[in-house]
Amino acid sequence: MPAKSQAQQKAAGAALSAKRGKTRKSQLKGASKSMYESMSEKQLEDFAETDRKGLPQKVQPKK
Repeated sequence: MPAKSQAQQKAAGAALSAKRGKTRKSQLKGASKSMYESMSEKQLEDFAETDRKGLPQKVQPKK
């Protein structure tokens, strides 16, 4: 499943880095920390590999 915004893609990349041991879990904040705890490495890869071109900065919540 691809990321729906650039912010989501970046958070997934940070969480994936921590899963792989390249950064510390304690450095994660907000969405990336939540993603680290709730998603598998494969799911994080799918989100993180999404091309940022054409994605909005943030997804607006539906009303």
